[in-house]
Amino acid sequence: MKDQARGPSQRQLRVGETIRHALAEALQREAIADSKIDTRLVTVPEVRMSPDLKLATCYIMPLGGRLVSETVALLERNSKFLRGAIARRIAMKFMPELRFRADDSFERGHSIDRLLELPEVRRDTEAQDKGNAS
Repeated sequence: MKDQARGPSQRQLRVGETIRHALAEALQREAIADSKIDTRLVTVPEVRMSPDLKLATCYIMPLGGRLVSETVALLERNSKFLRGAIARRIAMKFMPELRFRADDSFERGHSIDRLLELPEVRRDTEAQDKGNAS
């Protein structure tokens, strides 16, 4: 229980970042046979590792934000192929199973920006800025 409250360990973060780089490179260079989607136009903003490093949840977003569910489904179908492509790029005792999820952090950031642009919020932040300036 304590481990989950603290967040991921340094090892989880390091392995996740290594897999993220290898996955991004594999998507750039490896051709997926049944693909109608150009995987070179897929960004991988984050990979989260399970505590035992056996499962990697890969958050992806196609450039332009279109065909998200189709891209996630394509990568899920080809996860074994991509796992092998990553295994050729990095040395690990066990290569984790890959799961793909759509990254919604861009949408959340956009909704926060919209909230900050509301007249009520803008008025409050401007009042705070004036109070801090004096």
